[in-house]
Amino acid sequence: MTNLYMNAITRWLLLFIMMPVAAHAAKLENPLSFDTIENFVEGALRAFVYIALPILAFFFVYAGFLFIKAQGNEGGLSKAKDNFKNVVIGAILILGAWVFATLIANTVSQLVG
Repeated sequence: MTNLYMNAITRWLLLFIMMPVAAHAAKLENPLSFDTIENFVEGALRAFVYIALPILAFFFVYAGFLFIKAQGNEGGLSKAKDNFKNVVIGAILILGAWVFATLIANTVSQLVG
């Protein structure tokens, strides 16, 4: 049984020793259109905001629909107000994160040069 463990350990060690050689021999190309991490984070946040904005618009419309559907009913109005409050909080968080990340990226790029 120890021979089995020794063979497994030897194979793993050889694998980890040979990995850098194989990685160095292979020509790796960047599949993304981003050259730096900052550009990647900016692109990812932009994509997130572009996806989130239509969803936020849908939920604003849904909150308005809930207000109309309530027709003065206290329970329905309470649900509509809570939904609208949550949509506004979500919009502030999403857009605030985007503004905050853009501010940090611009500050870092000015500091680095």
